[in-house]
Amino acid sequence: MFNFFTKNPIVKDCYHIDGDDYNHIVNVLRMKIGEQFLISSNNKSDLCVLEQINNGVVVAKVIQSDYQNTNLPIDITLFQGLPKSDKMELIIKMSVELGVNKIVPVETSRCIAKISDDKKGNKLLRLQAIAESASKQSKRNLIPQVCPALTLKNALSIMQEQDVLIVPYENKEGMSATTTTLSKITKGAKVGVVIGPEGGFSPQEIELLESIGANTISLGKRILRTETAAVVALSTLMIYAESNL
Repeated sequence: MFNFFTKNPIVKDCYHIDGDDYNHIVNVLRMKIGEQFLISSNNKSDLCVLEQINNGVVVAKVIQSDYQNTNLPIDITLFQGLPKSDKMELIIKMSVELGVNKIVPVETSRCIAKISDDKKGNKLLRLQAIAESASKQSKRNLIPQVCPALTLKNALSIMQEQDVLIVPYENKEGMSATTTTLSKITKGAKVGVVIGPEGGFSPQEIELLESIGANTISLGKRILRTETAAVVALSTLMIYAESNL
């Protein structure tokens, strides 16, 4: 079932969809009167039926309000060390599917990738579009926000807003710290996950993160690629939240 996002309010139990989504519904998907689809707005999804197609506007009638809730019981922010090449796009796709609500690209001392000032705006627009596409594909009720890239120092203030801050670290031994950290997470908590770039974190960066209350954990005995580490950490959080909260 297809999913669309809108900021348009409901008028007499109907959504009015225009612009790119109108074109996608009518000219790309060629949907017909009577077909059902989801419309997500204000962090909830309604089951709708296509009722009319008029002059560049699709009228969709709500047949079941708040049809499904795909949100996790925790609010996850991913702080992702800038990876090489187009890996950030892949990380955004996967993290959105796994329930992240915000993604903050972070430049650390060992980052190979740099975002030049003249490309930051266009890059951010592309990454936000990827987040929206992944939200539609995974039937999310909201579109996660992709923030402008920050240095680690400038990202600390956002990290300190989290109730629990988790940092997978290759030099952390044993899984007991991982289990203990997960047990700190309660329903509704703001959870930050900080993933290093290809070169990992420097010892000084780990000391800095621990000084603001970050919990360093292990993801196992193997050294993981940055995109793999992000998926493993977020998958662990998703399973824990959906199973225990």
